[in-house]
Amino acid sequence: MARVKRGVTAHKRHKRLLNDAEGRRGTRSKLIKPAREAQLHAMAYAYAGRKQRKRQMRALWIVRLNAAAREQGLTYGKLINGLKTAGVKLDRKILADICVRDAATFGRIAEVAKAG
Repeated sequence: MARVKRGVTAHKRHKRLLNDAEGRRGTRSKLIKPAREAQLHAMAYAYAGRKQRKRQMRALWIVRLNAAAREQGLTYGKLINGLKTAGVKLDRKILADICVRDAATFGRIAEVAKAG
C-alpha cells in the first residue's frame, strides 16, 4: 500500500483554525492547542448566546409593554389578557414596536384591551 503523507492536510486544518483565532490574546491566536480550545469554548458560548438572545428580547418587549400599559392605566398582565379576550392577534414583538414608535396607536390598542 502506498504511503500517505498528511502534512498538507494538517497544515490546511491548522491554518484555518489560526485564521479563526485571529484577535485572541496571547497563545490563543498563535499556538494550535490553545487556539483549538479557545475556539471550542467560543463556539459553545455563541450557541448558548443565540438561545439567550431570544429570551432577552422577549424580556425587553415585556418591559416596554408594561411601561406603556401603565401609562394607559393597565398592567402588562391585564393588557395581554384583554387583548386575548378581544381576539387581537398581535404578538409581543409587534406590540412593543408599536408602543415605542406610535403611542397614539398603542393607546387605541389599550382601549380595546380595557374593553375586551
